[in-house]
Amino acid sequence: MKIATEAAQIGLQRDTRTGAVTVPIYQTATFRHPGLGQSTGYDYSRSGNPTRQALEEGLAVLEGGCRGFAYASGMAAITSLMFLFKQGDHLIVTEDLYGGSYRLFEKLFQQFGLSFSYVDTSDIELVRQAIRPNTRALFVESLTNPLLKVADVEKLAALCKERDMLCIVDNTFLTPYLLRCLDLGADITVYSGSKYLAGHNDTVCGLVAVKDPALAEQVYFHQNGAGAVLGPQDSWLTVRGIKTLTIRMDRQQENALAIAQWLTLHPQVAKVHYPGLPDHPGHELMKQRGKGFGAMIAFEVTEPHLVNTLLMKTRLISFAESLGGVESLITFPAVQTHADIEPETLKRLGINHLLLRLSVGIEDKDDLIADLAQAFAGGEPE
Repeated sequence: MKIATEAAQIGLQRDTRTGAVTVPIYQTATFRHPGLGQSTGYDYSRSGNPTRQALEEGLAVLEGGCRGFAYASGMAAITSLMFLFKQGDHLIVTEDLYGGSYRLFEKLFQQFGLSFSYVDTSDIELVRQAIRPNTRALFVESLTNPLLKVADVEKLAALCKERDMLCIVDNTFLTPYLLRCLDLGADITVYSGSKYLAGHNDTVCGLVAVKDPALAEQVYFHQNGAGAVLGPQDSWLTVRGIKTLTIRMDRQQENALAIAQWLTLHPQVAKVHYPGLPDHPGHELMKQRGKGFGAMIAFEVTEPHLVNTLLMKTRLISFAESLGGVESLITFPAVQTHADIEPETLKRLGINHLLLRLSVGIEDKDDLIADLAQAFAGGEPE
């Protein structure tokens, strides 16, 4: 089946007793045993819950993996994956990654003896050069946050296999609809499910899919042991969101391309980062590997005062963190999503005080462009 069909069908056959089309919300902490030494398959909701299981199984299908796992947040998902490693292990990480991931690695896991090297993962030779004898994994963003650099997941996964390293891909910006990383050789995909997968800015969620059954058992052990699982209500919201993933992303991509093209012609915009533009360095690679370019845009304005003008004067586009929902959002990465990264590193990467990040929603593209136009002009007249 096509992924649109698989997404729409998540949870459909879960309730054989009543035939409910929507997966029920099993809002329970524990489950009654039918007898001594017997189980229904569910004992305690941290270890397994039918609503969460519907989501986890559905994700595994979409990803082409053997198992899926749902967590209380994207950061909880990444944290759980770090439990796969031990003191002295080294990981290579995308350099211009989400600031929360950087904070997790540098401020939390370094104190437990893990070490991290940050490289431009759009350049496979730089990744190869960063490998050490104790390197155990590559953690790569398939499309980086916020500069939208494109990683060649297939070649990176082959390198990891050659060097006996795990290939972990944060595929939040693209989702399995646009890029199936496990099919390209990755071992694990991880998502902030709060973003495109849930898709409505109404829940916080983390998701992981694993290709190999033995590795999946390890991931489950840590999920159950650490316990940062997704509750049944949020699992249900995420299932509901995934059902419309493909049609939402189709509209969002259409809007994003139109807006990116408009921004390239605007006299107050110095640079536009969007892989759907033909002059983007990763454009051809995205065409080869995936089925689209996503709906995230980063752009630099020409003057510092325009940052505050755009953040404060847009009417349809909300000044808010997060991304991937049906509503368009705009953020200022240098002081919001990436505030925990050292200023000199931000400057080197190009995450400067002229850069804005736009998450394009499903509104009418002409209305969104009109909103940006009036904001650039200083806001609506009194």
